[in-house]
Amino acid sequence: MEHQHHNHTHENHNHGHDHHNHDHHSGQHQSHGDHHGHHEHMIEDFKKRFWISLIITLPIIVLAPMIQELLGYQLRFTGDRYVQFILSSVIFFYGGWPFLKGLADEIKKKAPGMMTLIALAISVAYFYSSAVVFGLDGKIFFWELASLIVIMLLGHWIEMKSVMGASNALQELAKMMPSTARRIKEGGEHEDVPIADLKSNDIILVRPGEKVPADGIVVEGESHVNESMLTGESKPVAKKKDNQVIGGSVNDNGTLKIKVKHTGEDSYLSKVIGMVKEAQETKSKTQNLADKAAAWLFYIALGAGVTTLVVWLSLGKDFEYALERMVTVMIISCPHALGLAVPLVVAISTAVSAKNGLLIRNRTAFENARNITSIIFDKTGTLTKGEFGVTRFKSVSDHLSDNDLLQIAASIENSSEHPIAAGIVRKAKSKDLSLQEPENFQNITGKGISAKLNGKEIKIVSPGMLKEQGTDAPTDAFKTDDETVVFVLIDNALAGYIALADEVRPESLSAINTLKERGIKVYMATGDNQQVAKAVSEQLSLDDYFAEVLPEDKQRIIKELQQNGEFVAMTGDGVNDAPALAQANVGIAVGSGTDVAAETADIVLVNSNPKDIANLILFGSATYKKMMQNLWWAAGYNILAVPLAAGALASIGIILSPAIGAVLMSLSTVIVALNAQLLKRQIKK
Repeated sequence: MEHQHHNHTHENHNHGHDHHNHDHHSGQHQSHGDHHGHHEHMIEDFKKRFWISLIITLPIIVLAPMIQELLGYQLRFTGDRYVQFILSSVIFFYGGWPFLKGLADEIKKKAPGMMTLIALAISVAYFYSSAVVFGLDGKIFFWELASLIVIMLLGHWIEMKSVMGASNALQELAKMMPSTARRIKEGGEHEDVPIADLKSNDIILVRPGEKVPADGIVVEGESHVNESMLTGESKPVAKKKDNQVIGGSVNDNGTLKIKVKHTGEDSYLSKVIGMVKEAQETKSKTQNLADKAAAWLFYIALGAGVTTLVVWLSLGKDFEYALERMVTVMIISCPHALGLAVPLVVAISTAVSAKNGLLIRNRTAFENARNITSIIFDKTGTLTKGEFGVTRFKSVSDHLSDNDLLQIAASIENSSEHPIAAGIVRKAKSKDLSLQEPENFQNITGKGISAKLNGKEIKIVSPGMLKEQGTDAPTDAFKTDDETVVFVLIDNALAGYIALADEVRPESLSAINTLKERGIKVYMATGDNQQVAKAVSEQLSLDDYFAEVLPEDKQRIIKELQQNGEFVAMTGDGVNDAPALAQANVGIAVGSGTDVAAETADIVLVNSNPKDIANLILFGSATYKKMMQNLWWAAGYNILAVPLAAGALASIGIILSPAIGAVLMSLSTVIVALNAQLLKRQIKK
């Protein structure tokens, strides 16, 4: 419960240190650093391919015999077929390249999806039509090939643009480490060395306001170290000789000499990086909805194509006729609408979500939000405000009102940077109390602060210091375990006390009730102690809580729930939450936290409002429904067109002419586009 302060000048003494470039440490993670740029490059690539392909498609459509027939005009000239062939070759190899490459990747992974389906349809259309140009008897499908590639490029471009979240998690983690350390040589002089050059048992010096460069043990000095981003402990932790410190934490107010224990791969942060990497790799294997639908259609297209060929040949038709039917079936099996069915919904839901403070980084996880059965909240900064707020204050002196006590305390605390000081000053300002300028401000290491105000000596001390002075605390000073209490002494006489705690957000309770109404179990996991966790859990009537947990514990808790068949969402904001966010089926980062948490999560909440999490789950369900409707519209055209194209009703003279197929195809694409727009209405309600 120690309460310790330091003044501004001391704190800012060496802040610049944090902002070194991080090359030394992040060399090993450099490959991840280019990820974001790579994603932008891919978006540009799809955009360029789309526009070029679109321009080349126009003459192909104008020259297409079927379009001429449909619109009732004629445009033929010598070699017009070869012009179509050349233009279509450019589109097939240039515009179709991402899909052909995707086909190779998906087949390698034995997971056919969207790319395989598109590649199949465009390859069949291209090679068959080319054969017709060079003498095979049959129809030309160049315009279907071109329009399919153009629409699929458009769909992929829209989708990638809307889901711009390249995962820079590991790079962000690496950035938490400073790039250099101040090593003490045998003669006692200091030298700045790159982190990578630190060895076990080196002694390093860490000044106030600097990051601790490596895991180690304090050999000299006392300070408070802020580990909240690493461990989730909301209060800065007091450190003295023989205490352990973690690389990446921030030294608060005293100078420390530290003996290095773990460096590089063995350090706490590297272990966290390892856990994140592992969890991300397993998660990236899950397929999203459009890919699942495409995989089914791929098998259907292949099966229907082969069946069509075999059946017509067995009925005694010549090979050219049977082949043409087969090709028609396989091209129709890849609906143009499918290319837009999901991307349009994604683009709209991503845009609408962003307006409402949700950034979707992993679409599959967002689609799966409807399946969540359990949700784990991190406490500090998510369910609570993550900052000390004054809960009670009371004067025990006849000459001072409660507000006078607060005003005096805040006047002195105003010179300090400590989280407790900030809480007291905030409270005084919210009551419009005017603060005065103290004199002779001093830290009493590990115990409190003192200063002169209006000729009197004021001290603000911890319960331990009060005891040392032989003064008893008032009986009503300690009410609950989750409060930190400080005492105000005027000329060494007790004047009153101020209690502070990390306050629960006002929105937390209604958010938890909404989740419970949907049958979702709500848990809390925190690095804070049992008493604090219990108090918050009871206040919010949670299903259960886990206290004093380390990052690997959070990840383990999620794994255990998953093994018991739960579909788990995790919300958090610190580095300590990163492995758990990556492990969870849906990881939700709260925007006020670290970049690391945001980069590891599937969804980022811009405002740290737990209510947004409840909205997110509801909107995830609405988005999924819309995608399903669109896939049915897109595939519905197939379900109708494939048997007709195959010639199922040929005996009664009904065979789907490619022209009618084209009209149906356009119609399903329009329906899908309009249906996606309706999603905008759903979130406004």
